[in-house]
Amino acid sequence: MLRAREDAVLQAANQLLASKGFDLMTLDDVATEVGISKASLYHHFESKEDLAAATMARAMASATDFVQSLPPSDAPLAKIQAVVRWVMRMALHGQMPSLPSQNSSLRAALAKHRGYMDGLMSVSDTLGAWIEQAQADGQINPALPPIVVLYTVFARACDPVLEFLKASEQYSDDEILEYVMASCFDGLKASTIAPKTVALQITKSGTELKKRTKKATEVA
Repeated sequence: MLRAREDAVLQAANQLLASKGFDLMTLDDVATEVGISKASLYHHFESKEDLAAATMARAMASATDFVQSLPPSDAPLAKIQAVVRWVMRMALHGQMPSLPSQNSSLRAALAKHRGYMDGLMSVSDTLGAWIEQAQADGQINPALPPIVVLYTVFARACDPVLEFLKASEQYSDDEILEYVMASCFDGLKASTIAPKTVALQITKSGTELKKRTKKATEVA
């Protein structure tokens, strides 16, 4: 019973951190979502920071499971791309908790949570090895420090582009994934996509932008 309630608390916290973020989420929000009193919540977690750390440890465990599920025979770049795609899909589905980067009390709570730190080190080491191998294979720019590539991968978990594109209601989740994956791994330079395809994409985007601008003007 206690374990089931704690799981419910972590699930609620995960959803609230994903939708509202750490700063706006309150313990009252979590208690209300689970259907328990705030006093009962304190039996499981001493503070909002401790709850957020436990939630991140849970998310990191899911990431570790996914990383370990990838076929060892896949190319390093393919595995990195699979992780990025998985992370972004989780974010689009509102399942990726969002935490501020500048919060000393939260950083302290994360640093002392062994489950989170162990998961972070495991995922970082695995991704780091894949990045170095992909650079050696010529699949990722070897001039980039591996740590820069690693942080770029991690940053996709909280990429605001995902939220902006989803809020625009112009694209499906799959289309958003493909566009962001292309910009992340292929860059913004001109590609080998057929000119006609590019023209159609530009026309579509331009038409939808004009519609949104017109609608906004009418409302104003």
